[in-house]
Amino acid sequence: MNQTPPYEPQRYPQNDEISLVDLAKILIKRWKTMVLIFLIVVLGALAYVLLTERSYEYVSIYQVAEEAPGRALETPASVLAKVNNLYVGPETRKLRESAGLESLPFEVTVANPNDTLLIRLGSEASEDNHELVAQMHEGLLARMTEGQGERLERRQASLEQQLKNTEAALESVEQTNTEWGSELIASYTERLAGIQLRLTQLSEGQVVQVAMQSLEPTGTSRSLIMALALVLGGMLGVIAAFFSQFAVVVRDSLSEEAW
Repeated sequence: MNQTPPYEPQRYPQNDEISLVDLAKILIKRWKTMVLIFLIVVLGALAYVLLTERSYEYVSIYQVAEEAPGRALETPASVLAKVNNLYVGPETRKLRESAGLESLPFEVTVANPNDTLLIRLGSEASEDNHELVAQMHEGLLARMTEGQGERLERRQASLEQQLKNTEAALESVEQTNTEWGSELIASYTERLAGIQLRLTQLSEGQVVQVAMQSLEPTGTSRSLIMALALVLGGMLGVIAAFFSQFAVVVRDSLSEEAW
């Protein structure tokens, strides 16, 4: 009995190798697609660059009060904590109410640069909001100045009271004629000199600068954005050209099979 051989599907020769000439032909055929994608990316980046407001950093600096050169009357960390927890909230609400805003278009960062007695206030905002930033910073600086001033007054009053007490004790000792009187006089005199020195070394806090605008805008520069757009537009254009050619080949292959 004759047996029908099993059916074997017809195999077609395949050639998956693509030469550089083939690639060049695809790019030449699909140059309109490449140009279109390139222009869309570049023009989109250009519109973004032109329509986006440029932001700058505005910085205010406060020098804390000192009880001696290089030694803070109140540590910068303590002042920093007060600004973040006691001053920023009230000043934000106050500015929002006065300006009629639901929220401020910027934030305030407070920092103490390493190894300094400075408090740094920083905000990123557009030039249109410079006045709002200045008002916010001025409010915070005023609160810091007031708090530091009160602390300085208390310290000064304490030293002045110590000075009076020491002077009174010195006067009473000078009126006595005892063997140990000269030693007390020397001790009180030295103490008076130390208190007077500490009084003269007291230095009040001061505002160094208010909302100073940075020389250059913050964020990615416009030239870098456009350079990246040119590169990305070229890459996407080439990819789109190959993809469109691939789609055409697949479509033609499906059409042939349908027949």
